[in-house]
Amino acid sequence: MLYPAPPVMVSCADEEGHANIMTAAWAGTLCSDPVMVSVSIRPSRYSHGIISRTGEFVINLPTEALAYAVDYCGVRSGRDVDKFEVLKLTRAPSRTVAAPSIGESPVSLECRVREVRTLGVHDLFIAEVTCVSVDESLLDRKGRLSLERAGLLAYVHGGYYALGRRLGTFGWSVRRKNTGGRRGGKKNRQG
Repeated sequence: MLYPAPPVMVSCADEEGHANIMTAAWAGTLCSDPVMVSVSIRPSRYSHGIISRTGEFVINLPTEALAYAVDYCGVRSGRDVDKFEVLKLTRAPSRTVAAPSIGESPVSLECRVREVRTLGVHDLFIAEVTCVSVDESLLDRKGRLSLERAGLLAYVHGGYYALGRRLGTFGWSVRRKNTGGRRGGKKNRQG
């Protein structure tokens, strides 16, 4: 019930360079220094074996335009089909790992596995982010990703949703309101 989740497209490549993409909804940030992320993958998935052997993968954030590809990569196995070829996605070279990035993704996080933990039906791959590539047209003047322009996806109970409407910024709930020179003003104390 911890929703929405970010559906991500995890790309990887085996030792011979055969690339695959899988969709994962169980992915997230673990630490900011060093930057660490995680992705949970069932051992039966084709990508699990590749990532276990190579210790590398790329988390690619999908946009609304990639929604069909996100779904396809979640229901088709790389054992049976070359998803890059079928979906006509670009195998973009990564800078620090052998696994390709997805050229159509606006944000790609190149990752090296640091630890794997078995957790029931999934294994948790804990990885350090070694490089981040971002489509510069989606950055605001402070260098932050503009969610409104990026059109990223969310996943909730089997459905894909578009994100993008900002409701506030960090700390806005406690920031003082401009009261025209008066200090303080009414405080709303709920909770």
